[in-house]
This record gives sequence, C-alpha cells and structure tokens, in this order.
Amino acid sequence: MGRHLIAELYGCDVSILGDLEALRTTLLEAAKASGAKVLGEFFKKFPRGGGVTGILAIAESHLSIHTWPEYGYAAVDLFTCGDYVDPWKAYEVIYKNIKPTRIYVKELKRGIVEVEEVWQKVEE
Repeated sequence: MGRHLIAELYGCDVSILGDLEALRTTLLEAAKASGAKVLGEFFKKFPRGGGVTGILAIAESHLSIHTWPEYGYAAVDLFTCGDYVDPWKAYEVIYKNIKPTRIYVKELKRGIVEVEEVWQKVEE
C-alpha cells in the first residue's frame, strides 16, 4: 500500500537545520522530485537557536523533517502510497541539501498482507 522511508541524518549543515525557509524549500523540492502532489504544509521554527519541524501533507501521505541544530541531526519521514511516487527521489533532494556526514535509512513496505512474522491476536 505504500513505501515508508525513515532516515536518521547526522553531521548535517547546521546553518540549514535552523533555517525554516531553506527546509521548506527543500521539502517542496523533494515532493516535486518524487512526483507527489502537495495538499498542505506546516512549518515551525523553535526559539533560541532551536530546530525546525516541517510537514507536507501530500495526496499520497506525508513528508516530514524534524531538526536539532545543536546536534547536527535531522529525523526525516517520507511516507508515500501508490505506484508512481518515489520516496527515494525525495530523500535524494533532502540529502543533497542538508549534507549529512552519516546516515541511517530504512525502508518499510506498508500494508503488506503476506507477512512472515508472527502476529499477536488482539483479544476482544
């Protein structure tokens, strides 16, 4: 039903991590590169040199970033549904713009019915 990238980005460009407009532009560029349709947005800059939280609602789900400039860290969440939107293209734009030195990225396939793991039955 969807692809969900969860990215941990370390050693990022600190000047960008605290710049709301730069991160807004980056997420909008990422959405365009991925083929997503933006429905709405929310961005908030936190006081005293704090980071930025940014979320794009897209027709195919959402793209978000949360930054901590004091640690050079950004948490990125890219969830896309459908076959034509590519979250990896969005990730490439974000990676290029915030320039991490270390990364950890995991892709989850969402909504797979045939799961080989053991499921816990919920009691009614």
